[in-house]
Amino acid sequence: QVQLIESGGGLVQAGGSLRLSCEVSGRTFSNYAMGWFRQAPGKEREFVSGINWGGSTTYYADSVKGRFTISRDYAKKMVYLQMNSLKPEDTAVYYCAIQTGVVMKIVAPNYWGQGTQITVSS
Repeated sequence: QVQLIESGGGLVQAGGSLRLSCEVSGRTFSNYAMGWFRQAPGKEREFVSGINWGGSTTYYADSVKGRFTISRDYAKKMVYLQMNSLKPEDTAVYYCAIQTGVVMKIVAPNYWGQGTQITVSS
């Protein structure tokens, strides 16, 4: 059993910052890529950011590039998403996800978190 537990969501004004955290608990894997996705009301879930299994390469959606930063702590089995200069269009439920294996970019997650709401007011 694998659990991804997110924290750090909430309400923030436009231009503000938030930091999301996600902890992987339960069964562990030797190699896995980690990432964040989001889903706004009435829209499909979309990729936001990912970090490869080795932690050496990061990926960002064009809409968040330059504003969001992903990082991971192997020892703590955590992944973080620092979100700066938030915009109302960043409002969504944010999901942590992992894809097992020697994966460069997370595209087909095996496991998902329960999601955390981010609301950016204008």
